[in-house]
Amino acid sequence: MPDRMGFSLSRLFFSRALGAIFFVAFASLGGQIRGLLGERGISPATEYLQAAAQQLGGGAWWQVPTLCWLGAGDGFLVGICVAGGALSLVLIAGFAPGACVLGLWALYLSLCSVGAPFLNFQWDALLLETALLVTFFLPWKWRPDWSVETPVQRLARWLLWWLLARLMLASAIVKLSSGDEHWRSLSALRFHFETQPLPLWTAWYLHQLPAWALRIMEGAMFAIEFGAPLLFLAPRKWRHSGAGALILLQVAILTSGNYAFFNWLTLALCLLLIDDARWPQRWRISPADSAPARSVWPLRLFAPVAAVIALVTTMAFTDAFRPSWRWPEPFASIRTTLAPLASFNGYGLFAVMTTTRPEITVEGSTDGVNWQPYRFRWKPDHVAIAPSVVAPHQPRLDWQMWFAALGDVRQNPWFVRFLARLLEGSPEVHGLLEWNPFPSHPPRYVRAVVRDYHFTHWGETAWWQRGEERLYCPPLSLRRAEP
Repeated sequence: MPDRMGFSLSRLFFSRALGAIFFVAFASLGGQIRGLLGERGISPATEYLQAAAQQLGGGAWWQVPTLCWLGAGDGFLVGICVAGGALSLVLIAGFAPGACVLGLWALYLSLCSVGAPFLNFQWDALLLETALLVTFFLPWKWRPDWSVETPVQRLARWLLWWLLARLMLASAIVKLSSGDEHWRSLSALRFHFETQPLPLWTAWYLHQLPAWALRIMEGAMFAIEFGAPLLFLAPRKWRHSGAGALILLQVAILTSGNYAFFNWLTLALCLLLIDDARWPQRWRISPADSAPARSVWPLRLFAPVAAVIALVTTMAFTDAFRPSWRWPEPFASIRTTLAPLASFNGYGLFAVMTTTRPEITVEGSTDGVNWQPYRFRWKPDHVAIAPSVVAPHQPRLDWQMWFAALGDVRQNPWFVRFLARLLEGSPEVHGLLEWNPFPSHPPRYVRAVVRDYHFTHWGETAWWQRGEERLYCPPLSLRRAEP
């Protein structure tokens, strides 16, 4: 069991880090929100809420928990992002941290609830779940005393440790339980660096490594994801070793791929494993006064809440290795009731390794014969342009294009709406792109083609090589663009 050394510094540093992550998340969304969810965006939030109200009736408010019921126009959506950014700065400054995080959770949930498919990523779920737990973990005083930890905060810290353990264990378990032969044979990294959604230029070099080196890297990854969480309950030196291993893994992922703020949030959670004795003596926090520590949340009320959280998250965790397991109805009903809050989640990225990299090119034409491509800012497009750093910002359209390419256009109705906005000449959607080949007037037709991309090899001048094009979406005109 861990010793009784305090965690005041880790709580302070984590609070600042979480504020910075929320600031990045809202700032990133603020520049894209009108093109994604705005009135002339790809998936307007107003239309989504109208459909939800018609289908769900009076239950829509709970099934779609969002402040956007008060208004979902461009100004309101941008206002949520601005309010989130401002509240993040207050959290970074250290004022009323618990209350700030609760407000940030409500604002971010409001966007995620209406943001499908662009805000359905695991790091969005992880940020929401972390924030909800942190509202019990951080002090609520305007100028808090970081040197004390109440029983409620201590219990919330254990729940955050459990969140980090589930995140890592599930990431390993889903890879093996999926039955994917590449993970089981330690050959998945032969494909991963090339096929991940938005690689860095360093991924090109890692892809050139010999197979034996990639197997060692993959084996080390499994060892950390399985082993490090088991050290959370060990004596402090072992617990710190587990935290160090997880930090090393996250840094390694950061150096090869763009995964928005996911790795940074995981690194922040790792801070909570490090007690005060590990930090330099001069950083220690002296108690502000001798008054007993009090929490805004009474333990007698939070204890049953914590039990429910532990139950529901355990159910989500078991989905990683027993997806067909059926829990007793009372437990399942609790999970169903809480599901709209998107804060009690299961995790596990890349359960099945993607072995090819199809890339979609969107083209427009005024005559149906000569086609000009639209250019995206971040996804692989031009073969001579190196993959670049974009994280912790997440270009949500570029990411969604990666998922769309793995299926077909019938599985991605949002893609047809995207093409319709191009035919309409929506400036908000054009703002999500790097280059619009029709600046003066929209094209008469749009279509999409797909090609397989591969990294080049040593000695070649380009970064990518691509195969023959195939039709992804046939030419559409405005009158038949909507499905």
